[in-house]
Amino acid sequence: MFTGIIIDVGRVAAVERRGDTLFTIETAFDMGTVDMGASIACDGCCLTVIDKAPGRFTISASGETLSKTTLGTWREGTEINLERALRVGDELGGHIVSGHVDGVAQIVSVAPEGDSWRYVFEVPAELARFIAPKGSVALGGVSLTVNEVDGRRFGVNIIPHTRSHTTFRTLTPGDGVNFEVDMLARYVARLTESL
Repeated sequence: MFTGIIIDVGRVAAVERRGDTLFTIETAFDMGTVDMGASIACDGCCLTVIDKAPGRFTISASGETLSKTTLGTWREGTEINLERALRVGDELGGHIVSGHVDGVAQIVSVAPEGDSWRYVFEVPAELARFIAPKGSVALGGVSLTVNEVDGRRFGVNIIPHTRSHTTFRTLTPGDGVNFEVDMLARYVARLTESL
């Protein structure tokens, strides 16, 4: 489990494509405190540490993960948002995020709004019903509050701190980001389907 509060922006150092795809990620994390087999949210996708060294770790992504996320587009040098798994007693600064990406949201527009930036995203039709004004979403692993919803499109504001400490500083219209619906929205929708 995660909270959607990004701790580091890592960089893909190596990509090895074989049966599954291995990504080696450079990070500022103290890897001496990260166990083998630990979960790290990489751009919002919960992945398992299969190898580590000072300043870097390696994860493995299956074909399913590559098909449902942005990981298939990662190359050497790609910057990614990183968050270590939540520990009992940690502050819940964002919202409960599982790291189970539902799909890819496309950036439709980015515009300055006061000191912040307004980003408008579009999601696949089957995911639109999970998004509500003032609800929570995770985009690229970042916990955000939805401002407004218009069909498959919704807007969020990115404050200067979030923009400068995440990959949002480099994202532009047309880019895709990993999208996770709020866990509560997922279960409420499932319950109402069976009524």
